[in-house]
Amino acid sequence: MTVGTQIQQAIASVQSAAASLKSFSLETQDVQAKHTFEELAKTLDNAVNTLQQRQKYIESHEPQYK
Repeated sequence: MTVGTQIQQAIASVQSAAASLKSFSLETQDVQAKHTFEELAKTLDNAVNTLQQRQKYIESHEPQYK
């Protein structure tokens, strides 16, 4: 498994986790839990952005990882 494939899998996993948290936020009536889920989802969205930037960097500097 290449580094590129591993990063793609990591991005997909983090996106899935963020989507789950957003769903939990919409489903709960507990205000504190809703806030917690939303904050965690934002953190994971930031992680996705970081991973995507890293993926672009790797692909531009290491063409064999595309």
